[in-house]
Amino acid sequence: MDIIGMSYSQSQSGAYALILGEHGGKRRLPIIIGGFEAQAIAIELEKIRTPRPLTHDLFKSFADVYHIEISEVVINKFSEGVFYAKLVCTDGKEEQEVDSRTSDAIALALRFNCPIFTYESIMVAAGILMEEESELLKTEELKPENEPAEAVNYIDAETSDLRQMLQQAIENEEYEKASKIRDELNKRK
Repeated sequence: MDIIGMSYSQSQSGAYALILGEHGGKRRLPIIIGGFEAQAIAIELEKIRTPRPLTHDLFKSFADVYHIEISEVVINKFSEGVFYAKLVCTDGKEEQEVDSRTSDAIALALRFNCPIFTYESIMVAAGILMEEESELLKTEELKPENEPAEAVNYIDAETSDLRQMLQQAIENEEYEKASKIRDELNKRK
């Protein structure tokens, strides 16, 4: 599975829809996740470096110290609208499976650069077929439906101001805001 994008959930306040795509196929698997989990995934997707390690970064550092790798993530169950996942871990000698929330498993898969798999039965039960890529699924264009009133129009800001705002957002651990500012700076290159 590939990560196709993420968007603010129209049906659940404070939640996001993470869209996974069948590698080389047209089926998509939408998974509703919380805001904190969405932020952890977005930070890694956007390669934003935080001043202090976040939980998934700490887990990766801990695993590195003890020579543990996550070789794959498997979304292995879908029941009553909830996805379940497991981490397939190895220390080079022994392989173990560890139960995980799907959002955490995907955040870790990104940090360990490992593949994400699921079963055909899950794709049949919860997948959707996309004939054409929707503009809504492009991560760089996604914005929450109800952005705060104090949201700044980054397009009109000077590049030097954007750089200062980016630094401030990172220092304040406002990573979603930082990714939006970074996107605007990247458009100007």
